[in-house]
Amino acid sequence: MKQLLLNGHGISMWIDSAKLHIKDGRFSPTEDPILYIYAPKRIDVENIVIYGNSGNISLDAIKWLIKHNVQISILNWDGKLLTTMLPPESVQVKTKFAQYHAFEDQKLRIEIARKFLEAKFQRTQLVLDWLNERYPTINNDFSKELALFAKGKSIADLMMVEGRIASHYWQNFTQIVPENYEFESREYQKRPWGAGDAINCMLNYGYALLEAECMKAINSAGLDCHVGFLHEMRIGKNSLAYDLQEPFRFLIDLAIINAIENKIMDKKDFIRTENYNLRLRPTGAKKILAEIEQQFANKANYKGQMWAWRYIIRDKATELAYYLLGKSKKIDFSDAKLELNRIDNQEIREKIGKISYNEWTKLGFSKGSLHYLKQNAKSEKPFKIYEPMMEKIENLSGSLPH
Repeated sequence: MKQLLLNGHGISMWIDSAKLHIKDGRFSPTEDPILYIYAPKRIDVENIVIYGNSGNISLDAIKWLIKHNVQISILNWDGKLLTTMLPPESVQVKTKFAQYHAFEDQKLRIEIARKFLEAKFQRTQLVLDWLNERYPTINNDFSKELALFAKGKSIADLMMVEGRIASHYWQNFTQIVPENYEFESREYQKRPWGAGDAINCMLNYGYALLEAECMKAINSAGLDCHVGFLHEMRIGKNSLAYDLQEPFRFLIDLAIINAIENKIMDKKDFIRTENYNLRLRPTGAKKILAEIEQQFANKANYKGQMWAWRYIIRDKATELAYYLLGKSKKIDFSDAKLELNRIDNQEIREKIGKISYNEWTKLGFSKGSLHYLKQNAKSEKPFKIYEPMMEKIENLSGSLPH
């Protein structure tokens, strides 16, 4: 299942002959907007993301989407989630009562909040380790902060440590970002409201899509998205969605890192508003959406099988509901095994550079394929090597890290 992005002026949705018609927006009179038509029971979209300027949706279209279990997520101009129309929720009054009681129980609240952060920190470590393989100057050691986390006895203590680790993470993240992106910080007190640079612009957009995904998971589990355990309740804030985002923020980060390393974004993919904020043009939004969709679709070893991360998010919301109801004795947001395989580190690049064409042809490969590998090894972009080829290289050059 996928997400459909709508952008620009004149977006519209209506029903004709029981079919849903969706017309994408446009940014100039010369554009010919795409028309999507979906027959009943045959829509392969789970979430319609509206990042547009103007348009209309008929009541019939809203009813059609709700009956087909399709979510509508409307983003603000700055890429933040403005509102969402969710499919009918799981009517589990007992689940909500259990959630409210757990929130009032400070010991239990801290225990659950700690579980969200444990998973986030575990994956933060894995991402920094992975980056360190390619960028040796990356400091992947935040053990001092983790020691403080182990001693934390209140939500304030846990959030203080989270802030320190986040600061460490983003300071190192800046090292992989080329200067032309003008990225200085992710820390809110150091940057203007909205996005002043392309990285924050893409991250805001990505985290909004993750928030929408989490809200759908929370809704289907029968939980209240406004009552979180780690994040405090605030008017108009989806605190539990912010909680559930924490163990999975790495998915958005990896999508943005991939966009940076593969240089998929162009200057024309962004537009500067009259308030000097940056937002994505339709071309840029589609590129980032494609990267995020790939991350959601990637699979991890979970419960003895390979699950897509999108479905792991949903299962974790259900698991939380079961835990609050006493149907499950434990809650763990880190048991889905994240594997980040990097074969484009400096060591491997050097080994590929030393392979002779004569050795390579003896392995049964063409000279052209080695030339392609050598070109990749010399470039700044990440690259992959297919498993059969990797095995031959290992036998030829000794053990290479995966």
